[in-house]
Amino acid sequence: MTATRRECENLKMKKKARRSRGSQGEECSLCKFSDDDPAMFGEKVTLKQHKLTVHYFCLLTSCGVYQRGSEDEGVFGFLVDDIKQEIRRSARLTCCGCKKKGACVGCCVRSCRKMVHFPCGRKKKFISQFTGLFPSYCPDHSPSQSACVSADLSLPQSCSVCLDVIEPVLSHSVLKCPCCHTSWFHRDCVQRQAHSAGLFFFRCTLCNNKDNFQEEMLRMGIYIPERDASWELEANAYSELLEVYKRCDALTCLCSDGPTHSAKSGWFEVIRCRLCGSRGTHRKCSGLKVDTRDWACSDCTQAADDKASLVERKNRPSKRRLSTKHSSISFKRASSPITSSSPEELLQALAPQLRPLSVQVEVGGFRALAAGLDLVRRPDFDPTCSLSVRFVGEWQTTFPSSLQDSDAARQVFLKLLVQQIQDCVVFEGPDGSKNLALDSQALREDLYFDVGCLLALSLVYGGPAPSFFSRTLYQCLFNFPPNCSLTVSHMTPDKHFTRQVSRIAEAESLGDLKDAVKSSWEYLEMAGCNRPISSLEDRGTLVDDLVNFTLITRMQLPMQRFRKGLQTLGVFDQVQLLPSVFYGMFCEAAAGLSAQTIAEVFTISFSEEQDKLDRETPVVSFWRHFLLQCEAGRSSISLQDLLLFASGAEHLPVVELLLTPPSISFLHPLSSSSSSPEEAESKDGGLFPQSDPSRRHLLLPVTSTYEAFKSSMEQAVSHHLHLLPSKS
Repeated sequence: MTATRRECENLKMKKKARRSRGSQGEECSLCKFSDDDPAMFGEKVTLKQHKLTVHYFCLLTSCGVYQRGSEDEGVFGFLVDDIKQEIRRSARLTCCGCKKKGACVGCCVRSCRKMVHFPCGRKKKFISQFTGLFPSYCPDHSPSQSACVSADLSLPQSCSVCLDVIEPVLSHSVLKCPCCHTSWFHRDCVQRQAHSAGLFFFRCTLCNNKDNFQEEMLRMGIYIPERDASWELEANAYSELLEVYKRCDALTCLCSDGPTHSAKSGWFEVIRCRLCGSRGTHRKCSGLKVDTRDWACSDCTQAADDKASLVERKNRPSKRRLSTKHSSISFKRASSPITSSSPEELLQALAPQLRPLSVQVEVGGFRALAAGLDLVRRPDFDPTCSLSVRFVGEWQTTFPSSLQDSDAARQVFLKLLVQQIQDCVVFEGPDGSKNLALDSQALREDLYFDVGCLLALSLVYGGPAPSFFSRTLYQCLFNFPPNCSLTVSHMTPDKHFTRQVSRIAEAESLGDLKDAVKSSWEYLEMAGCNRPISSLEDRGTLVDDLVNFTLITRMQLPMQRFRKGLQTLGVFDQVQLLPSVFYGMFCEAAAGLSAQTIAEVFTISFSEEQDKLDRETPVVSFWRHFLLQCEAGRSSISLQDLLLFASGAEHLPVVELLLTPPSISFLHPLSSSSSSPEEAESKDGGLFPQSDPSRRHLLLPVTSTYEAFKSSMEQAVSHHLHLLPSKS
């Protein structure tokens, strides 16, 4: 009796579990699951007259049932009798996942005996192909994708559908695009995308490929419904496009019935903008004539004709405060008339956005970039707050205390900032011609956005021009020169990818071309360009595809984030409006200083005492020789650094320098005139040049040898400008 009672209790528990599992609705007669998720299990169909409920995917993947009827018979062509026969057949088979009866999906490899319910198969990493005979495969025999070469370079490192972080390692739950090799997906995400987009709109979210992408996704078990996209099937989905805008957007509406009232004619008829159609005004409210029909709103006037006054743009109310760390810092463009303005004047027109409320940046040592990143990554960062700079640490001994929190301190900070940005990991290439570099850690830290934001702030505050952009980078950002195709010459020189593409482009015979392609097959595989080469004419198309992949497809996410950062305070919009005007500021470095120019600018004051004069004369030769070595690059400092140290100016000519020319005098050692040459050499090491930028005066050390003079100059200037790393 005890055993019989236990069996009865077990039977009751099983029935109770089955009822709880079906509490969400009728359970599928094949898989015994009640889930109703059309994207994952297909449409759940119930035939009440036959007391039958099935998932569409369970029918498609079942081994013993086929569509023998028309689409309107049974369940999408599956006859009821055939379905019931399949239910009876599968009732004898055990699922290797849940260990229960009713397994109807089996591995199509004849030697494999694994059977599962369709939902259990998803959990056990089965792959069912929804094409041909609808075969299913167990994990041991399932198809797989080819491993992506250099997965650390693949972009993006997030699911291209849900945008969550994804580990770019191929598995059952992680798929990639076979064309661009840069788009990664969660299996469930791409399945839901396919269910929503349908056959006509389902494609790679990054490279937009459709045919090859759909073929690969079908092979990897993604169901693509043969219908239009879900948003196209929604009733009245685009009905709002048929609505006509009828509202007065004037700052002061004079209509007694309110801004939404529109008369059929007369003063209070709402007329719409002739350019955008999304703004309107009463004739009376905008001071128009009663018969006016042609009117353009202020936004379109600025963009198309640029006739709106700067005063109107500055006074237009706008909410500029940012509340999140990396929100879109984009504001309405406030540009000045473009007749003959310089880039500096156009950027100065953005300065009125800055508010009196200041935010302080503390620069520790010489780490300007670190201080800038700390600023823009603050949760309450607001770019409209005025920037106040204070140097701490080593700078407190060399930077005048009177210049702390001043414009001079800010300009020194911006100069150091731009120099360190040019040398950071987000850029690559020779000096003066930098391209964006691909760095996975910089992507994770969103460093591309931060650097773009800091460059925009520097430009608005009148910092040095970022004249290190390459023509390629400027063209990719601002499309200038417009509509010019990219070639191998635009790629970063002396890089592995550049050498591979150059070898393909320089192939002179079909044999050379095939050899070049064979040696670069990993790169071609990653770029989705590993295709058969039948003639030398295929070379041009192949090179174009590789160049576009390297400079555009591969760099899409870094370029997007960098561009977003440049939109801070409207800088990107201003440059994009007049890219030819700003080209020289971004891509052409200022004319370099020369040793002769600096030697002519400084006036030398000699001592009156003959003994001192005799020792000062060789130092003048040391000074001129040192200038020549700085110009030739045989010194650790540059002429610009030396000029900044001595006079506080960065470029020549400077009006202040012309009005008050800088001067040079000499700093003698504290020694008697009878000192021996050995004693004089020993005292050379304690003399360093001194400068007074406010008076533009430079004291040169009087040394006995040129080597001592050069060492003294380099150490002092390097310590002041931190061009050399500090010794531990």
